[in-house]
This record gives sequence, C-alpha cells and structure tokens, in this order.
Amino acid sequence: MKHNGWADEGFGPVADEFSRNFDEFGELGAAVSLFVGGRKVVDLWGGIADERDGRAWEADTAAPVFSTAKGIVTVCALLLAQEGRLDLDAPMASYWPEFAQRGKEGITLRMVLAHRAGLPVIDLTPTFAEIMQWDPVVRALEVQEPYWEPGTAHEYHGHTLGWLVGEAIRRVTGHTPGAYFRKAIADDLGLRTWIGVPQEEVPRLARLTEAEGRPGLPGTDSIFYRILTMNGEFVFPGIDDPRGWNSPAMLTAEVPATGAVSSASGLAALYAAVATGVDGRPRLLSRETVTDALQEQTAGASWGGLPDMGARWGTGFKLDAPGLLPMLGARSFGHDGSGGPVAFGDDEFGVGFAYVPNRMIGYGDPRAERLLAAVRGCVKG
Repeated sequence: MKHNGWADEGFGPVADEFSRNFDEFGELGAAVSLFVGGRKVVDLWGGIADERDGRAWEADTAAPVFSTAKGIVTVCALLLAQEGRLDLDAPMASYWPEFAQRGKEGITLRMVLAHRAGLPVIDLTPTFAEIMQWDPVVRALEVQEPYWEPGTAHEYHGHTLGWLVGEAIRRVTGHTPGAYFRKAIADDLGLRTWIGVPQEEVPRLARLTEAEGRPGLPGTDSIFYRILTMNGEFVFPGIDDPRGWNSPAMLTAEVPATGAVSSASGLAALYAAVATGVDGRPRLLSRETVTDALQEQTAGASWGGLPDMGARWGTGFKLDAPGLLPMLGARSFGHDGSGGPVAFGDDEFGVGFAYVPNRMIGYGDPRAERLLAAVRGCVKG
C-alpha cells in the first residue's frame, strides 16, 4: 500500500514495515512516528480512519489508545515527584486522607504504579454514568479493602490505577490528571494527546473496529473480567455499545488508565520530550528520575493466577521485555494498549516512538512487533 508521510534516510525499513502491515496483516488505518535526538525522523500515516464512510487517516488523526494512557499518567506523576510535590514512597493518605482506611494506610504511589497495591478492582459498582463523573470511583476506592497485603503481590490494576494516581495528582495540583497533563505538558508541546478529549475533536477521531476472531473475556465471575470491564460497566471487547470505546461519553470523560486519545506523533513527541527534550527544550524528566522509574518493581505470575508471560514493570512504565514487548534495551520505558498501540522512549538511544492503529487485533499482534524490530535495526544498526 502507498502510505503518506516520510522517513529520513536510514529509516526506510520502518516505512517498509508500515506498508507491509497494510498489505499482509489487515491494517485498516494507522500512523507511526519516531523521534531520534529530539528530531522527528519518521512520520507516516495511511488507510481509513472511519470504515463507515471511508474517511481517510490524516497526518494529525488521533485515536483511542487504551492503556498507553498509563504511560501518560506515569509521566505526570514522575514530573510532580521530580518537582518535590509528590513522594512516590510516602503513604498516599498523606495527600488523600480519606484513603487511609481498611488496610490502605501504608499504600504508596509506587505500589500503585507497580500494580502491587492490592486494589485491582473495586467491590462497589458505580454505574457507567457514575464512572464518567470521577468522584463515585474515588469514593469507592476510599472504602475498598485491599485484596492482599499491599506490596506483597501484584495484579494488573487495569482501570483503578488511573483513579488512584489521578486522585493523588488532583489533591496536589487541583486538577484532574487529564487537565493537569494538558496544562503542564501537552499544551506547551502542541500534542494531539488527551485524557478526556474535547467534544469538538470527537468527529475527527479515528473510529475503532474489531478484527475478526478477536478473543473474548473469561466468565463474568473472573477477576480478570472484573478488572477489564469495571465490573461489567465497560464493554470489552466491544466498541459500538453505548458503553463501548467509540462512545463519545467515554472519550470525553477522564478514564485515566485506559481512556487516552492520541495521534502517533503526539505520543512519540511526549516520549521524546521525556527522553531527550524536543524543539530545543530541556528533557521533561531528568536522567535520575528515569533511572528511578526503570528499577524493576514487578514481574512473574500474578496474584489472580496469570502465568509469567514475560512482562516487567518499573514505576508505572513497562520495561523492555524481549519475549513480550521488545523495545531497545535497559533504558527503554513505555506502555502498550489493547488492540495494538505502543509508545515508548529510551534515553540511551534518544528515542521517542509511537504506533497507533484503529483495527484492534488480539494477543500476538505482529504489526507493532515488526515496526519495533525495524526501529531497532535502524537505531542500533
């Protein structure tokens, strides 16, 4: 397929793999962006943004990017820690006093960011409409008892991580995390990246589709079903239900761990800003801040019984995991999202990368893997 955009000399293999995704792997619409040394060296897009009317994917098209949101929220928390406004190892209750009940008094922000807080789900069940309002979820987390002694085990805090970290951000800044992200980072850098997209942007967004054969979820009594669906209030997989991931209500609310919307260029520029700085600005997070975040906190089989599939987490970020999410090496940090998107940075190689598609494919999706392999070949030689 003929795509749009460009790749600097030496980065042609990334363009080749991007085209191959359309020709061989059922890509509908997508974009990929790469910065090296603070300068954009790849900016490619192509295909269809909305299958219903054939609207083309454009250079600045944004799409839902699911759990890549966790990387965005992590950057915000680390920036506040770097500024001395949050302490990752202090009890969260020092910022959020109402949290200090039912065994949560010692939970730290680092435990939450490493999925070790014991709060992967909430037993109270706010409705979809209440979840969109923020405070009902926060109140439910305040009265939730941890599922295990905090810090002693891990399970993916699929949605709850966002409200837990987000409420800490709100308590120290006065802004919800999506608003803080725009104010502190995204507006200055001109990023088309949001947690809570403006209503006027909704008609321009790429529309998600599900690939045929995408696997469903385990039974409704499973902890994993509860984690991924907020106790059944979100449809997953699912995109067209009023509570699905094309829903304007979902897109415009702040669902901070999973509800980000971004262009590929926006996410890549964010990670480049962290790793090297962009447009002549100093890097957003210091090498020392990144080094701290890169210390492995979590790996192995999960509390709920998932086997060790090779995933590794630092503080908030996923780390380089050759068998699961291979990036560039020991200084790589990022996050992927359901259905295919991936974004990461690396301050050893000076990289910010993002891939954003709108056709959601299940586990083992080759599209990002092939793009990442091409990036490694170009950057590492």
